[in-house]
Amino acid sequence: MNFAQFLLILQARKKIVLLTLLVTVAATLLVSLLLPKTYEASTSLVMNYKGVDPLTGMALPGQLMPGYMATQVDIIGSKNVALRVVDQLKLAESRAVIEQFNESTGGKGAVRDWLAELLQKKLDVVPARESSVLNVSFKASDPQFAAAVANAFAEEYMKITVQLKVDPMKKATTYFNSQLKLLRDNLEAAQAKLSKYQQEHGIVSVDNRLDVESMRLNDLSAQLVQAQAQLMEATSRQSVARGSGSSSPDVTASPVVQNLRVNLAQQESKLAELGQRLGRNHPQYQSASAEVARLRAGLNEQTALVTSSVSNNANVFAQREAALRSALAEQKAKVLQLNRQRDEMNVLNKDMEIAQRAFDQAAQRVSQTRIEGGSDQSDVSVLNPAVAPIEPSGPRVLLNTVLSLLLGSMLGIGIAMLSEMFDRRVRSESDLAEVARIPVLATIDWNPPRQRRFGLPRLQAPQQLRLS
Repeated sequence: MNFAQFLLILQARKKIVLLTLLVTVAATLLVSLLLPKTYEASTSLVMNYKGVDPLTGMALPGQLMPGYMATQVDIIGSKNVALRVVDQLKLAESRAVIEQFNESTGGKGAVRDWLAELLQKKLDVVPARESSVLNVSFKASDPQFAAAVANAFAEEYMKITVQLKVDPMKKATTYFNSQLKLLRDNLEAAQAKLSKYQQEHGIVSVDNRLDVESMRLNDLSAQLVQAQAQLMEATSRQSVARGSGSSSPDVTASPVVQNLRVNLAQQESKLAELGQRLGRNHPQYQSASAEVARLRAGLNEQTALVTSSVSNNANVFAQREAALRSALAEQKAKVLQLNRQRDEMNVLNKDMEIAQRAFDQAAQRVSQTRIEGGSDQSDVSVLNPAVAPIEPSGPRVLLNTVLSLLLGSMLGIGIAMLSEMFDRRVRSESDLAEVARIPVLATIDWNPPRQRRFGLPRLQAPQQLRLS
């Protein structure tokens, strides 16, 4: 079928198309006029979204804002909010409503649930594009009732948002209180353990004591090194003194020994002189010989005394070195003991600091959640409250009429095409050629000639032969 055949069919079935169009438009217009008028009231809400988790205090990213808006739309249209609206407006207490409920449901179910479902069906929540505004609309036959229900939905939604925010805060506060008590017990246990350890070991300030003992250890180490050097020197002098006492530096450096040696040399010189002049039995020679013997004995005695003094000095240095070595070992043990005590106290202090930090953080969070849990401020504000509309929102007679013209035209064309399918007729040369499967040689036009608007009609034969 080509477009020319389609136009011929519409021309032949134009009565059906026009009748269908008139019936559709008339029915739509009649129904639109008979339907009761409906009024739509709308209120606008602004979402002051913060996105803070009540337990962790972490702010959620802004990418979750579309999901947040969809959640708020679902909350407004939820049955819980609708039941609150029913209770606020006291709709379930009306006798007319109860009678209508009994007629509709036969008394099955609850009036509140039935009314909530009706309100949900007439409620429309639309979020504004690229903003934090929600438009809450409600349709009803009474404009005052529509505005009251829209405002009631907005008010109850604000209340339930506060409840949804406060309830987690209250649960979080209860949880933090229990955890705070446990953390306080842990902190007290850590402090008691540290105090007990300090009392048992008599520690006031382990760092200061460790510094003093470390300085003493360094001093003892220096003294031990010095004593060891002195002991080595004394031991060397003792060895030299014992080997050859007269050539010992200590013996040589002794003033008594030097004086005795000078006197002995003088007396020996005098004795030699007397030996040349006098005989050995001469009293002067005997006296000088006795003096030389006395001086030599004194020199030997002083040499022995100096040698003994060197040995005693070496023994003293050895004893001092041994005492310093023992004191150094004890001091090392004491410093190591203090280091162990400091390490143990550091562990105890670290445990106490961790317990203190955890307790402080929990105390801060429980204070914050307690404040937020007691707040009745909502994150939602009413931007534009609903007012009773003056003009009805429906039915839209003009729009319905335009739509009925389109629908009636399409329906009329469809009925015309359906009628043509059941009663197919030849309406053009192409139809005849298609049905008979023979070429068309000529066509006869049986239509009467058209009359001119001015003048006499043109004479023409009743039929016209046109060769194809």
